[in-house]
Amino acid sequence: MRIAIVLNTSWNIYNFRMNFVRALLEQGYEVHTIAPEDEYTHLLEQSGCVHHKVKMDSRGANPIKDSALIVELYSIYKRVKPDIILHYTIKPNVYGTLAASMLGIPVVNNVCGLGTVFLKKNLVSAIAIFLYKISFRFAKKVYFQNPDDLNLFVNQKLVPADAVDLLPGSGIDLKKFQPAAFKRNDKFTFLLISRLITDKGVMEYIEAVRKLQSSGVNAHFQVLGAMDPEHKRGIKTEVIQNWIDTKTIEYLGTTDNVQKFIHQADCIVLPSYREGTPRTLLEAASSSKPIIATDVPGCNHVVKNNFNGLLCKLKDADDLAEKMKMMAGFENTTLKLFGENGRAKMEAEYNESVVIDKYLQTICELRKVS
Repeated sequence: MRIAIVLNTSWNIYNFRMNFVRALLEQGYEVHTIAPEDEYTHLLEQSGCVHHKVKMDSRGANPIKDSALIVELYSIYKRVKPDIILHYTIKPNVYGTLAASMLGIPVVNNVCGLGTVFLKKNLVSAIAIFLYKISFRFAKKVYFQNPDDLNLFVNQKLVPADAVDLLPGSGIDLKKFQPAAFKRNDKFTFLLISRLITDKGVMEYIEAVRKLQSSGVNAHFQVLGAMDPEHKRGIKTEVIQNWIDTKTIEYLGTTDNVQKFIHQADCIVLPSYREGTPRTLLEAASSSKPIIATDVPGCNHVVKNNFNGLLCKLKDADDLAEKMKMMAGFENTTLKLFGENGRAKMEAEYNESVVIDKYLQTICELRKVS
């Protein structure tokens, strides 16, 4: 049986879905990956996947421009003839589902997050919501990563209620993200892990850092993640360079070994505007690190206030600075307890095996129907 996995980057498949891909291959499925080529594509092929490149811009949404993706995906699906297609992220979910519907191929969609479509109200977002409503009628199953997003889609009648189900994000590999022995840095270290776009709360983080520095808080402030100045909401390179030059932050660039940086930090910060289930927070909690995150859907499902971290207000640098000051002032026993609570929460609620098992069960059910 031929399974196609469609995403906006090969990097995403390799870094977040490979244990699932391996499970499919071990059960004898023929796995075809469909995504733009990047430096991780050959790793997918080496793992046993058949890869098909597609042009797909992950930077923002333009439904009129992106509609060409329907034609390209239709052509790939017609040639590959998958028995089931698994879509992740907004563009594959919408345009891939429309393409598959023309060929009668069953699809399973995964709403990894709502992006800016539901954060802003304009013509583009209205068109995008309309496309969701049209395309999701054809999906056999639609997975959501938090109950807020699921309820929003069902209440707005964007998806049939009998087609939805809930997953704990992409889950977390508990063996890969193990806790290290507790050790507090001499200079308390905060780490923001994110692509450098405004929706992740990067500007609020920088403003909070400046407030803390001006008030004499002696801490270390780091940022780990790719610059993306071409993104519609990307932060300009010269702005980031100014942060580096003025020693506002230490910019760590990008890495294939995020665990190392998580272990070296005292607290992981993500003041995002909205998430599906943020992968970086799962990794941090699994590694027994205290977290500061925004009290918004996605983040507030991973972080329970005063249990495994602190929640701050949306788009509020003052409140974020206050929560960071509180965190840096906690005793070691509190920091250690937050970390242990986070690990326990991951073990109880976010084990990656739950996600893999649900997908395998859905595929098995669709095989029986077909």
